[in-house]
Amino acid sequence: MKYLNVLLVFCAVAIAAELAGWSPLIVFVSSGLALIPLAGLIGQSTEALATHVGPRLGGLLNATLGNAAELIITVVAIREGVINPAVRDDLLELVRASLTGSILGNILLVLGFSILLGGLRHGVQKFNRTHAGVNSTLLLLAVAALVIPSLFSHTIDQANHAGVEYLSLGVAGVMIMLYILAMVFQFKQPAEMAYNEEFAVAKQQAPHWSVRRAVIVLLLSTVAIAWMSEILVGTVEHLVTEIGIPSFFLGIIIIPIIGNVAEHLVSVQVALKNQMELSLAISVGSSLQIALFVAPLLVFVSLLMGNPLTLVFNEFELIALMVAVVIAGWVSMDGESNWLEGAMLLAIYAIIGLAFFWLPT
Repeated sequence: MKYLNVLLVFCAVAIAAELAGWSPLIVFVSSGLALIPLAGLIGQSTEALATHVGPRLGGLLNATLGNAAELIITVVAIREGVINPAVRDDLLELVRASLTGSILGNILLVLGFSILLGGLRHGVQKFNRTHAGVNSTLLLLAVAALVIPSLFSHTIDQANHAGVEYLSLGVAGVMIMLYILAMVFQFKQPAEMAYNEEFAVAKQQAPHWSVRRAVIVLLLSTVAIAWMSEILVGTVEHLVTEIGIPSFFLGIIIIPIIGNVAEHLVSVQVALKNQMELSLAISVGSSLQIALFVAPLLVFVSLLMGNPLTLVFNEFELIALMVAVVIAGWVSMDGESNWLEGAMLLAIYAIIGLAFFWLPT
């Protein structure tokens, strides 16, 4: 992953482009490219810290910080809506779209590439069917939790406008509780499952950094991501109005890919090494974290920031989520995968991406 660090030069390019008033497209592209290695550094520092605290606490640390870049980008967008009320609604829609896009990207794009390339190299790959079943069920529950407020919101809003926000807060609280229970369930598994072969391999591949170095890299990367995210979010309105890039396409496809490229590459790399269990844990686990932790957490964070975010998604997002989760569940339910199943997931992602690109805004 060290080759991604070359892209750190775009931090300086993004800052210079913003100060010099260059084209919003150049500012967006440069800040987006800068976010890729910074997200990778957060992942590396988290992995390094995990090796010092053991597999169980390390797993919790990875689960908590696994989508830190995505969380920071969305928080910056919510904050920008507070500062600039004229684009508040548009940015909240962008945040919801980026959450949807992160889930879709992980279970269709990342898992699809992992299964495709791993299958082309190793043929049929096997993984723990029980783990895959639990994760698929959790994904279905998470999507159901997002669907229910969206379907009920219109009727509730007619009788009590504040009721939609209260419903979102209640659902968010339940989702976070379910996420905590899922973490507890994993930590309560027998020790031999926690110390499986693939975890040992992942530990060996993690950077051999001291705790001090890992913490410093983590803090500096977090600050830099917040800075680059602010620059990136500030260009969104110009890209939509002046260049004509659909805002939904930015949220569903572009921003999630930017925030998760480093993690995506790791998932594909371990699949190429025939470690499909670990690849699934990265891709599907990241989707679960977005759905059950990041999205609900943003509901509470946005309320504290004075720019409430409700869990009300449009019908296009809901259809895409349901299709993706059901297909990914069917692919993983038999405990084995082949390259054709990976191609199927990528095909669905391409179709969804085309649909959102041509969706009128």
